[in-house]
Amino acid sequence: MMSNESIIKVNNLRKEFKTKFGNLIAVDGVNFEIKQGENFGLVGESGSGKSTIGSMIVGSYKPTSGTITFFDEDISKSSKHRSADLKRNIQLVFQDPGGSLNPRKTIREILSVPIELYAGKRLSRKEIDERVQSVLTKVGLPLEYLEKFPRAIGGGEKQLVCVARALAAHPKFIVLDEPTSALDVSMQAKITNRLIELQKSQKLSYLFITHNLCLVRNMCDRLAVMYLGNICEYADTPEFFKNPKHPYTQMLLASVPVVSDEEESLKPVKVKSIGEIPSPLNKPKGCPFHPRCPKKTSICMEETPEMREVSPRHFASCHHI
Repeated sequence: MMSNESIIKVNNLRKEFKTKFGNLIAVDGVNFEIKQGENFGLVGESGSGKSTIGSMIVGSYKPTSGTITFFDEDISKSSKHRSADLKRNIQLVFQDPGGSLNPRKTIREILSVPIELYAGKRLSRKEIDERVQSVLTKVGLPLEYLEKFPRAIGGGEKQLVCVARALAAHPKFIVLDEPTSALDVSMQAKITNRLIELQKSQKLSYLFITHNLCLVRNMCDRLAVMYLGNICEYADTPEFFKNPKHPYTQMLLASVPVVSDEEESLKPVKVKSIGEIPSPLNKPKGCPFHPRCPKKTSICMEETPEMREVSPRHFASCHHI
């Protein structure tokens, strides 16, 4: 159940990467918070900056500026400077399960690592093995998988092993970075349903990073849309899909494929974008979306719109809302 207390707060977060072509602005002044027990969705096209935010939260990247707090602790630093307890409480499930599992270790050995790392000194080998069996059962995989190597199981099962590995540390918060993008539709549904069940039973909070709007509609409590390193709109999920405000959001929702005329009638009026996504090496002045927006006026090309509340708990950054 979602609490009113925030587990993650992101304040004016910015990340720049130095390249031989200049500074690449991956994340540009982003703000949001995630409540305890909440599943918060971060949606955007490739290169929007959503995965970079996830990497900063887990400590893979240090922010260029801005802060990230976990409860009341500032965690705006790289993982090598974080306490073991903080690393245990914030876990990551990668996009590519095959690439994140050691092919030379069995599933039993893979799942034993986080338990040994964070609780090994307090537990006997039997107790560690009991925890391994318990966490594998929680994600819905049979115990005979413990002796298998990753190459011997399918992509969906590998991702469930990755979820089990994250759970083995007994975290409070998990970043799910495109956890179903490489899977077929039926396996996507199986894993997202399992994640929802685990969230409730284990009292977890999630940051769900994806480009798939269909998934976030059924899985997330709130969601934010990113474009070119900025958040352009965020709201409670039902309100977001019922009443999208930002032209970019309307464009995304209008492009979602549907299978019936009834579903088509629920989509917003199609916003036709023009041009291509600008390079983050050369971000446009004013509203980041203005080079592609058919509704732009002169102010859009000169001034960056502020994020403001356009209806209760619904925020957007556009000069013309």
